[in-house]
Amino acid sequence: MRIMSFNVLCYGNEKHFWTKRIPLVVRTIRNCDPDTFGVQEAHYGWMKALAAAFPDYAYVGVGRDNGKKKGEYSAVFYRKNKFTVIDKGTFWLSETPEKAGSKGWDAACVRICSWAKLKRKDDGKEFVHLNTHLDHKGEIAMQKGAELVAERGTQIASGSPAFFTGDFNVTPDSVPCITVKNAGFTDARDMTDRTDRDITYHAFENPDGGQCVIDYVFCKGNVKVKQFKVVRKHIDGEIPSDHYPVFADIEF
Repeated sequence: MRIMSFNVLCYGNEKHFWTKRIPLVVRTIRNCDPDTFGVQEAHYGWMKALAAAFPDYAYVGVGRDNGKKKGEYSAVFYRKNKFTVIDKGTFWLSETPEKAGSKGWDAACVRICSWAKLKRKDDGKEFVHLNTHLDHKGEIAMQKGAELVAERGTQIASGSPAFFTGDFNVTPDSVPCITVKNAGFTDARDMTDRTDRDITYHAFENPDGGQCVIDYVFCKGNVKVKQFKVVRKHIDGEIPSDHYPVFADIEF
């Protein structure tokens, strides 16, 4: 089973957004052929475009600003022919997780986590895919947000495998990543010899914009990771986003 994470870059007003970047992102996802994938920075325009491009998938998620269509989504897409939704939801990374639009701690932005508990149609095995985008400035918000998702993910999974994807805005040695690991999750890139430790944020390959590993697939439960990959492929000489997508091939 292939699980993917992709920060698609929200901006909808840059040149060629609709004519170039959306088709590049769609082609990138299609080439990866994931079973489930989480997206970050996907505003409603993105969601409509992705839903239209991938009719074989459904998604779970809402806009972070009002719990409806306003603001960025951290949605989870899944193949309709392979999975049945047992449960789903979205919570806010704040002191009031059920309050739509709530901003937590010292965060610069409203942040959310969307999740789906899925059952495989072929063998009935269940798992949870959680997807988030941690704050980029508030150190407390990053740590508390990671802790909240890890705790809730564990509760929702109830012993089933859990997968936690997202743009964490921090490197693997950071407190938020350590917090997730202390909750029993393991970075997929550390679970296989067929691994890729290249950068994921590249700012359109501009060194002045910073280059680092900040995108993850975390795993919890009795699972095996067969491969972890950072997708650096250009399409027609163009780069789809300022992040490279990542995916993990998983068995359970």
